[in-house]
Amino acid sequence: MNGPTNGTGYDGVAPVAVVGGGLAGITAALALAEAGRPVTLYEARPRLGGATHSFARGGLTADNGQHVFLRCCTAYLGLLDRLGGTGRVRLQERFDVCVLTPHGGRGRLRRAALPGPFHLLPALAGYRLLSPADRLRAARGALALRGLDPAAPALDRAALGGWLAANGQREAVRRALWDLFAVAALNIPSDEAALGPAAMVFKTALLGRADAADIGVPSVPLGDLHGGAALAAIARLGGEVRLRAKVDAVLPGPSVLVGGRRVEAPAVVVAAPHGQAARLVPAEAAPDRDAWAGLGASPIVNVHVVYDRPVTRLPFAAVVGSPVQWIFDRTEAGGLARGQYLTVSVSAARHWIDVPTAVMREVFLPELERLLPAARAARVVDLFITRERRATFRQVPGSGGLRPGAATRWPGVFLAGAWTDTGWPDTMEGAVRSGLQAARLVRRHLEREQAR
Repeated sequence: MNGPTNGTGYDGVAPVAVVGGGLAGITAALALAEAGRPVTLYEARPRLGGATHSFARGGLTADNGQHVFLRCCTAYLGLLDRLGGTGRVRLQERFDVCVLTPHGGRGRLRRAALPGPFHLLPALAGYRLLSPADRLRAARGALALRGLDPAAPALDRAALGGWLAANGQREAVRRALWDLFAVAALNIPSDEAALGPAAMVFKTALLGRADAADIGVPSVPLGDLHGGAALAAIARLGGEVRLRAKVDAVLPGPSVLVGGRRVEAPAVVVAAPHGQAARLVPAEAAPDRDAWAGLGASPIVNVHVVYDRPVTRLPFAAVVGSPVQWIFDRTEAGGLARGQYLTVSVSAARHWIDVPTAVMREVFLPELERLLPAARAARVVDLFITRERRATFRQVPGSGGLRPGAATRWPGVFLAGAWTDTGWPDTMEGAVRSGLQAARLVRRHLEREQAR
């Protein structure tokens, strides 16, 4: 517990209640505290960070899953700056991705020093994993994507896979190019993905500003980068964080019910996953809350492997034609002194989410040896699996229409979370943007109340 503990904020003013300590709740609490508004952040777990957290295992610090960001994630970068985390991530000077195959083939996608959208044309022209004819098809597909409006309702009702097929993108092009980024960004197979958010990802990251897709990776554990830093920052600003504090309901007033005690608040931000938010917010405040269940959930699985020696010099790599999708070197971030610590990130992991660790080991270790030949001579010191069953909502056709805005019908009660209508897919950037929007609406509401 940090900050004031008497239930009031500055000058005896009741604090705004923020429910949920993920990135959306952290952002909302920070923004309100920076604006001079007293705030109390309630989190049921013993830590902040939500879906981005870390844990200790045998002297290693592991993240629950691999999270990356792009240079175009300006809201998230702003949050890092406010948390003092800018120097604790590595952001590429130029978008550069090595693409591996199990059969020894290798491709590279590296942007050129050209203005967008021409910056990736040289990389596409030399992409060895596609035939010359398929490279041309991919370029035509990119031009067609640039003409789409991601916000158009028709795109929310259409599937990415169908659109790619209708625009000449053969299966080989989809596997070796489009799926590399669509599956990772949307956490769903491209045949099932809604076209709107997919178009938004491609237009913003790959087909817009030249440096937009430069990849950033945390160089410290996520628990330090987000949760620990947020705890300190909110306390420094005079706010309060209550861990292990479960909010049971949002009540009129507004107020929150915490451990059987009603706590009045001038405003409430519900920054919880959609299933939890639907249970907390009354139907009078959000008549569409039952529809939020239609957003569903899509899992992510991470395979963590510790070798007794280095097996690759790549900081990360994408993979085509394998159960392995992305590989990341987490040796330094995990605090490993000897050997190498890799994580394999598998998005859209519905097939893998309930597979026993022993079976995963039998599948993924041979795959890593095919992709990284040096792994054949290395000894596996440890292997473990992390599973996020509800990593994101299912960004399928029609899901955009189920995402609510930040305001509810109750004055002073607002929603935040990457699942709300942020204009972004369910990502860290979307979560931060939702927290900022909720904080803006809270400030506007309080200003109106004060003016009465």
